[in-house]
Amino acid sequence: MSDTVAVAAREAPLAYFKRTWRQNIIYIGFVVVFAFFAITLYDKGFLAPNNILNIARQTAMIAVMAVAMTLVLSSGEIDLSVGAVAGLASVTTAMAVAWGGLPAGIAAGIMTGITVGLINGFLSTRLMIPTFLTTLAMMGIAKGTAMWISGTAAIPVLDRTYPAIFGGGNIGPIPTLLLWMLVIGVIGHVVLRRTKFGRQVLAVGGNVVAARYSGINTSRIKLWVIVISAVTASIAGMLYAGRLQTGRFQLGEGDELSVIAAVVLGGTSLFGGKGTVVGSIIGALMIGVINNGLILMGLEYSQQLIARGGIIILAVALSQAGTRPA
Repeated sequence: MSDTVAVAAREAPLAYFKRTWRQNIIYIGFVVVFAFFAITLYDKGFLAPNNILNIARQTAMIAVMAVAMTLVLSSGEIDLSVGAVAGLASVTTAMAVAWGGLPAGIAAGIMTGITVGLINGFLSTRLMIPTFLTTLAMMGIAKGTAMWISGTAAIPVLDRTYPAIFGGGNIGPIPTLLLWMLVIGVIGHVVLRRTKFGRQVLAVGGNVVAARYSGINTSRIKLWVIVISAVTASIAGMLYAGRLQTGRFQLGEGDELSVIAAVVLGGTSLFGGKGTVVGSIIGALMIGVINNGLILMGLEYSQQLIARGGIIILAVALSQAGTRPA
């Protein structure tokens, strides 16, 4: 056993907690928040199985998008268009299902993400337009396109199989939305932590100049994470369409803020070079628990916004302290 391992083995639990609590703040915070609502709202059904599953259903799309956003932020970029792309994908999917059935709907949804991702990636990596501006513009373009092609009307999903696969069904007692979240989360975690691509993403976000000198094609890495983000947002839009059995341009509206909050809350640095998919999913679930708990407490909407914002600011401040580059 090495000296380092030996020292770690002899370290007192309290000393270990003091040394590592900040990097684990999202898990500590989730347990504290969940326990608080479980105790205070026990008689209002917070712990009821249906309520727990509802939290998972309501959080699933945010968590799915948060997985890809973890890669984007870890590479030092940002994507503000995910919510609008989800809405656009829900519309294109519903229209394609009505025209050509389930295969056409799936293809249309995925192609929506690939197209948007390639446009965002080309503008950012070839024309060197910052992703903040590129994706901010794409937010408006995607929403406007969804409104235009749908005539601002809801497009019903007419295929009965589609909702069963994409968000509206269950496998036994487990909602398919939860399975989508878990599968995409596992894939994202493995990609970021166990693959060469994931290591390159972190290297590019940590120091893009050093990464370039080490032989990494930084433009290609950034293009890939932007495309992955758009495709994942499209999958979230397809899940919205399946759960609600309709495609609407309003779906996903404002989700980009919740997604970024969940990712940063989970411990991913806004400045790149550090990311955790598991933390991002826990961050999304924590936001879902807070939303659900505040509703059950009977707070007015204005009070919910204040309380939710305060809790998130406190948690993010604790998790991000010390991550800002000098």
